[in-house]
Amino acid sequence: MSGFFVVVLLLLLFIIVVQIAKASEYVAILKGEKKTQEQNNRLHATLMLVFLIAGLIGLYICHELLKDKLLPVAASVQGVAIDHMMTVTLVITGIVFFITQILLFVFAYKYRGREGHQASYYHENSRIEFFWTAIPALTMTILVAIGLKHWFSITSAAPPNAMVVEVTGKQFNWIFRYPGKDGVLGKRDYRLIDEGKFNPLGQVWSDPYNHDDVVSSELHLVVGRPVKLEIGSRDVIHDVGLPYFRLKMDAVPGVPTTLWFTPKYTTAEMAKMTGDPNFVYKLVCDQLCGAGHYSMVANIVVETQQEFDQWLASQKSQYELAKEGGAIPSDTTKMAMLPVKAQPSVVSAK
Repeated sequence: MSGFFVVVLLLLLFIIVVQIAKASEYVAILKGEKKTQEQNNRLHATLMLVFLIAGLIGLYICHELLKDKLLPVAASVQGVAIDHMMTVTLVITGIVFFITQILLFVFAYKYRGREGHQASYYHENSRIEFFWTAIPALTMTILVAIGLKHWFSITSAAPPNAMVVEVTGKQFNWIFRYPGKDGVLGKRDYRLIDEGKFNPLGQVWSDPYNHDDVVSSELHLVVGRPVKLEIGSRDVIHDVGLPYFRLKMDAVPGVPTTLWFTPKYTTAEMAKMTGDPNFVYKLVCDQLCGAGHYSMVANIVVETQQEFDQWLASQKSQYELAKEGGAIPSDTTKMAMLPVKAQPSVVSAK
């Protein structure tokens, strides 16, 4: 019943608007078309200025209301440089935005249609066209060059002392793999993937380098130590989003990608800086990947080297878990290896 009244109300509003429009036409006829047109021009021009002022005030209010929702200070060394790049970009584009928008609305008011005023038209102006093409092109070139510099810095070869963590995305969670004491990640083969047999990554158990690799659902990092992420996907395209570190990288099935960075603050330090005792760094998926996309969130723990070593030592390797679960024989040397020519390229680190 309430829906019926809503429809009736909308119809009445439509009729009222139509009647007001007709009344305006009758008033225009009585007053004279030119006089009415000039009044309308003045009204619309004034509304342009009102809209400009209201818009600028609205921008300020939105900033004040939402500034607490912004991310805290960048938590990586590279993130600080990226924040600086963002600031430069916002300053340059912000200056252009305010100048052009203010001129747009001011000119709409100043040069409104009035009796006795005739608009002037320029067929071409080579000088103006040169400057409004050259200046944006030069500005864009500079901004792109700065962006490429930072892009190459995080995708280039990681420092020799960088720790390596393998990140694998799948619908709908993240899997992290750490090399053990040997410092090498073992081989993988997608044909060996079997969740029921404790092998979500397809590790080749006959490869001894796999015997001490630790698999976790959390990403543990060491503060002040560079970390190289070797990124891949088990199914569709995902994206490793690290908002607190100001970084992201696609996870593409069959195409390994990498990035490296240096964490700047531990989780405990960031909790103090933000005033949030429950603060936790997050890794999120920045690529729409299916119905469960929203759930692709993983915790990141940034800690000291000592704390990381203690955590890693307390973890059982995936090989041990699979062995305890009876998924692999006690003597893996008797396991049949897959044909070498059929094995896919494997992401490994030494």
